[in-house]
Amino acid sequence: MATILITGGTGYIGAHAAAELMAAGWDVVLLDNLRNSTPGVLDRLAALTGKRAPFVQADVRDAAALDQVFAAHRIEAVMHFAGLKSVGQSWQQAALYLDNNVGGTACLVAAMERASVRRLVFSSSATVYGEPDGVPIPESAPLRSTNPYGRSKLLCEDMLRELQGADSRWQVALLRYFTPVGAHPSALLGESPQGVPNNLMPYIAQVAAGLRPELQVFGQDYPTLDGTGVRDYIHVVDLAQGHVAALRYVQQSGKGITVNLGTGQGISVLQMVRAFEAASGRPVALRFVDRRPGDVAACYAATDLAHSALGWRAQLPLSAMCADAWRWQQALAADRAE
Repeated sequence: MATILITGGTGYIGAHAAAELMAAGWDVVLLDNLRNSTPGVLDRLAALTGKRAPFVQADVRDAAALDQVFAAHRIEAVMHFAGLKSVGQSWQQAALYLDNNVGGTACLVAAMERASVRRLVFSSSATVYGEPDGVPIPESAPLRSTNPYGRSKLLCEDMLRELQGADSRWQVALLRYFTPVGAHPSALLGESPQGVPNNLMPYIAQVAAGLRPELQVFGQDYPTLDGTGVRDYIHVVDLAQGHVAALRYVQQSGKGITVNLGTGQGISVLQMVRAFEAASGRPVALRFVDRRPGDVAACYAATDLAHSALGWRAQLPLSAMCADAWRWQQALAADRAE
């Protein structure tokens, strides 16, 4: 099997994708600047897979470092996860999001072109749909952004679509995934954000663990079943397996694809809280606050294309997402106690 370069390879989704690729027989090289991850991920990944993946600490905007990676390894394809991903933070640091997400992708693509590697699986987002006209959201839905993070992903998509249109040798899978949650069932890999979590489930987990006093719920007056925002939460292992399926698709078909990765089911914030309480046996204190700018009421995927084209469908239910996330949170607590 060929070698796959994974940018953002020690991050939450990148590490899970590495585990799935290695389990399927691929070799991987991990590149990460460790902005939102730690080198300890490499040890846990090795314990899980029985293999230690080569690691390069570098920023994806470092052209010289990228050239060195491509020169040192026979890279056959790239999975690109390196990027900033907080909607709230993107409002405060819009220029940084453009530089890191769009500039980083442009730098990576240029390095790939120099190395004659033109197969890319790109980490996009359902935020490119903005406030959707309806749900579930098909891939043909209008594209628009309601926040700088979503705009950065949409600009990257536009760039990669134009690249494929100009040069048919490029094979790009644009994976618009919804809301990744959970952790590897081994409790060796999971989401461990540095500082205050930007995503719902790790925040809930920290409240349940007593590390934070309460969860702030942004908005209780959305036109949803309980007034809180509805999202398509997908287990990170399912998501990682979707990336493997997309890689196989571009390898076998010789062409690119744009596809949603989600469950096709909407879960509200309050439903997620109650499910986590059931999985953990712990109460989750919460407080309602004003809506955040850029948030939408409901966002969940139409998944027919993922099933028909990739042969992939999410398998793991909400109960598994919560149970695995809580097991991971307990493992983190045990590590800190040692």
